[in-house]
Amino acid sequence: MASVIRLSRKSDAEEFFLYLKLVMLGLGVVGIIGFMVKLISTALPSIFG
Repeated sequence: MASVIRLSRKSDAEEFFLYLKLVMLGLGVVGIIGFMVKLISTALPSIFG
């Protein structure tokens, strides 16, 4: 465990913002997929009901 901490380094601002963009993109994709599933699940009963 100590060797991992010794090898770790603080990321610079450019790397931090790259990771931030990737995380936000992933959250957006998951949110869009969830929204589409919810939209379809509410639309199907009205179409077939």
